[in-house]
Amino acid sequence: MSDTKVAPPPPAHTTPMRHSAASTVASSNLKGDVEQAGSKNVLTLWEYLMADVDPTQTTGPLAAYCFMTGYIDVVSFSAIFVWCGFQTGNFAQLALALGRLFEGAPGFRDTSFHRADQQALCSLISFNLGAFVGRIGDRVGAHKRIWLIAGTFIQALLTMASAIAFWKSASSSIADQRDDPAWTNALSFVGLAFMSASLGVQGILGKRLNTQFGTTIVLTTVWVELMSDPRLFKFRQRVMSRDHRLIAAVALFLGAFVGRAILAQLGTAATMGIGVGFRMFITLSWIFVPSKATPRR
Repeated sequence: MSDTKVAPPPPAHTTPMRHSAASTVASSNLKGDVEQAGSKNVLTLWEYLMADVDPTQTTGPLAAYCFMTGYIDVVSFSAIFVWCGFQTGNFAQLALALGRLFEGAPGFRDTSFHRADQQALCSLISFNLGAFVGRIGDRVGAHKRIWLIAGTFIQALLTMASAIAFWKSASSSIADQRDDPAWTNALSFVGLAFMSASLGVQGILGKRLNTQFGTTIVLTTVWVELMSDPRLFKFRQRVMSRDHRLIAAVALFLGAFVGRAILAQLGTAATMGIGVGFRMFITLSWIFVPSKATPRR
């Protein structure tokens, strides 16, 4: 017989050891799945900015928009009796200027382009140019947070440009009579153009959100819709269509009151400068508006 030794077989894993190994693998897989799911639920900053805001949660910023409408409009009206946000009156004023050309006997007609008509035309054109700039949101996404932040920041820049123009123009702030406007030089026209353009951008941002605040600029439609609301007198109920329209009206009234109070004390340039601060506050407020809930698949 040979003296060769036979190696013993490798020790077999016992049943408890096999169960332990299987549970370790299962727990590691479960941990990986949880971490992967968690990473999907955490939004990056870019994803958060590119998300759509919930239009029903935009009451604060849109009310602030209405405030700025009253605030800026009272500045232009106090100086030249032109509402730089309400273009219905400016458009009608241009029609009156055209009709004036045919009044009186030939040779005695007033063919001059009045300063008030020039300012109305400047405001109308600038407002529409600002609204056209607001169409950028149609390419980016009208409800996307990044556009609402950027669009409001553009309004702040235009308001700042207006403040600088009025500061350099050295024009007075309040006119006593319609035929003696406070703004007459070229720089005051530049300031009027920038402030009108800022409201044009604001109007299209508000319109695209499609809320009860409308454009946040023209309240005539808001008043009509408020008076025709079938639930107008349901005082014991919260009616969003009614309440938001009332908020819009009150905010605009408050903005006009605050704007005139500051204007009387500090002048046009400083009033518009403070308006820049208000615009920046609204810009930052869009960060805190909740995102629109995405449907589960």
